Amino acid sequence: MIMKNFRNSMKMPKDAGWLIPGLQVKRWFALIFVGAVLMALGFLILCDIKPVFYTMEFIRKVATKISTEWVAFTIIMFGAAMFFKGWQKTNLSILDLNNGREKETILEALYRRRKLNRGPKIVAIGGGTGLSMLLKGIKHITNNITAVVTVGDDGGSSGRLREDMGILPPGDIRNCIAALADDEDLITKLFQYRFKSGEGLEGHSFGNLFLTALCAITGDMVRAVKESSNVLSIRGRVLPSTLDDMKLVAEMEDGRIIHGESNIPEAHGKIRRLFTDPANCKPLEDVIAAIKEADLIIMGPGSLYTSVIPNLLIEEIAREVAQSNAKKIYVCNIMTQPGETDNYSVSDHVSALMQHANSRKILDAVLVNDFIPANLADKYRIAGSYPVKIDAENIKKLGIKIFPKKLIEDSREGLVRHSSNRVARALYYWYKREHKNEKNSLFSSHKELTAKG
Repeated sequence: MIMKNFRNSMKMPKDAGWLIPGLQVKRWFALIFVGAVLMALGFLILCDIKPVFYTMEFIRKVATKISTEWVAFTIIMFGAAMFFKGWQKTNLSILDLNNGREKETILEALYRRRKLNRGPKIVAIGGGTGLSMLLKGIKHITNNITAVVTVGDDGGSSGRLREDMGILPPGDIRNCIAALADDEDLITKLFQYRFKSGEGLEGHSFGNLFLTALCAITGDMVRAVKESSNVLSIRGRVLPSTLDDMKLVAEMEDGRIIHGESNIPEAHGKIRRLFTDPANCKPLEDVIAAIKEADLIIMGPGSLYTSVIPNLLIEEIAREVAQSNAKKIYVCNIMTQPGETDNYSVSDHVSALMQHANSRKILDAVLVNDFIPANLADKYRIAGSYPVKIDAENIKKLGIKIFPKKLIEDSREGLVRHSSNRVARALYYWYKREHKNEKNSLFSSHKELTAKG
C-alpha cells in the first residue's frame, strides 16, 4: 500500500519502481553488469581479437565526428537498459512470480522485506474484531507485529470446539491470522466461511476447523498458529496470551457472579471487577519477550471487559507492560457496548484498564475518535449504544494524554466503524511524534548539562 501510494504520488512508471532506495537490488545489478563486461572482455582477449585496441580505434574515428562523452553515455545506457530488462524478465519467468498476479509482486515483496522489516516493533493486545481491524492497518507500516490475543472466548464455534476438543478457542486467533495475511480478501473469505449445513459442521467456520486440525497434528495451539502463519505468509505473528484454560468471571455491582465470556454482556449489569478461573494464568514466554522488545504497545479497540482487559488479568503481562519503555496507547471504543460499558466515558474505559492491571503506568495516551456522523444510524439507539463521551479533564487527571482524530470510515448510512487505515496512520503519527519529542528532550537536557559543565 505504501509503495503504491508513493509510486502514484510521484507518477512513476512501473519499471522505475526498481529504482526506489532501500531495495538493495541496484547494487547487485551493477555487480552483475560489471562481471558480465569483464567476462566478455577476457574472452575477447583470449581469442586474440584485441578488443581494447579495436574499440579504441572505433571510438577515435567516431570521436572526430561526435563527442566521445555522448557516444560512451549512449552505449552504456543502451547496454544497461537491455541487461536490466533481460535480467528482470528472466527472473519473472524462472521464479514464476506472476502467476496471474500483478507484475509488481516481486517489487512489493522486496519493499516489504527491506522497508517494513525496519519498521517499529509493535505489540497489539486485545481480541475480537477490534484487534483484527487494527492489524489490517498496521501491517502496512511494519512487519514487526506481535498480536497478543485473549483466549477467554467460550461462545459460538470457538466455544463448541473448546468444549468438545479441549483446545484454546481459535476464533480470535483465526481473525488475526486472516487480517495479517498477504492475500487478505481471499484468506478472509476462506477463514471466515461458515458451514450452513452438515451434521456437526453447521455453524463452524473453516478457519476454526483448520486451526483445530493443525493443533491435533502439531500437538499444541502455538505450533498450530505458527505453521498456519507460515502457510498463509502472514506479516508478523499471532500469539495466545496464555496456554491455560482461562475462563472469565465477572463480579457485578449487585453482587452477582457471572461465569463465562459470552454470559457477561447478557447479565445486563454494571461490572465491578473481572477475574479469571484459574486465578493465576501463566503467560506465553514469547509474549513477555515481545513486550520487552517492543517500541510501541497498543491496546484495543474492542470489547473492554471481554477482549482487552482479559489479557491484563495475567499478572506478568500487566507488569511487563507497566515496566516497558515502549510508547503505550489505548485505542478507545467509539460507541458504548450494551451490557459492558453502558454510559461509559473515555476516562471510565481508561480507569477500568488501570484498575485491572493494578498500575497507572500501562498507558501514556488514549486515541479517541472525534467525529460522529450527523445522521447516526437508529440501530445504535435501539440497541442502547451511544457515542463514548470524551471527558478530557478527567483523562488528564489520570495522567494520560488524549489524542483525538477522525477514525471512522465514511458512511452515508450513518454507521460507525473504525477505518483500519485511519487508525493505523493516527497511531504511527503519534508514535513518531512522541519519539521525536523524546529525542529533542534528551538533546536539550544534554545541552544544558554540557553548558553547566
